[in-house]
Amino acid sequence: MEDSVYLEMASVEARHWWFTGRRRILDAEIGRRLPPPPPGGRRVLEVGSGTGGNLELLKTFGSVDAVEPNAMARELAARSEGVRLHDGGLPDQMPDFPDRFDLIAAFDVIEHVEADAASIRTLAGLLRPEGLLAVTVPAFSALWSRHDERHHHKRRYSRRKLEALFRQPGLEIVRLTYFNTLLFPVAASVRLAERAGLIESAGADRLPPPALNAALAGVFGAEAGLLRLLSPPFGLSLLLIARKTGATGE
Repeated sequence: MEDSVYLEMASVEARHWWFTGRRRILDAEIGRRLPPPPPGGRRVLEVGSGTGGNLELLKTFGSVDAVEPNAMARELAARSEGVRLHDGGLPDQMPDFPDRFDLIAAFDVIEHVEADAASIRTLAGLLRPEGLLAVTVPAFSALWSRHDERHHHKRRYSRRKLEALFRQPGLEIVRLTYFNTLLFPVAASVRLAERAGLIESAGADRLPPPALNAALAGVFGAEAGLLRLLSPPFGLSLLLIARKTGATGE
């Protein structure tokens, strides 16, 4: 991504409704699927950590390493204490870690990479048996917008396409669902209107006024409870959690 995008992200990700709501959902969805920590505690890796907005959440799950190819983003992420930051990228520029991980997170990362299947194989190889790989991606090619271009996305995913990507030896899908569903009708209408040239880009990365931001965060974050009961058939994003079942990559 462009440096300006990283700077904008760093300025809002602690408060912006989209980031705070997503963290609430990820905390619930990952937390209830993690096995008990092994002796010495869990090892956690975030790949594509950006400016570090997820690191405090991930530290609640275990000891965290983070990989990020952008030097400016790594410098900003260094504000999160106790995290080991590394230069690197998917699929073949990852650090040589001496140990495997209990949890690997790649939140809105795979859509940036040309070789997405090879990237999933790389991440699977860094997992311990029974470890979890948690991935989020943007959904529905029809919603492609200036936001995707500005963030240098290669693609958006359908449920079927993401599921096919994870049909790899040693991985078992334990959770696959759309999310950001409650706000989908409004957001999709805005995206489609932008594509048709009917309105200008709404600047989705900007922080809305406080009252609106709080309302949107409440609606989005409420999906953490909704997702305990069902898997919505549509949404602006997809979440997939897979478990490593064999010795592939060990």
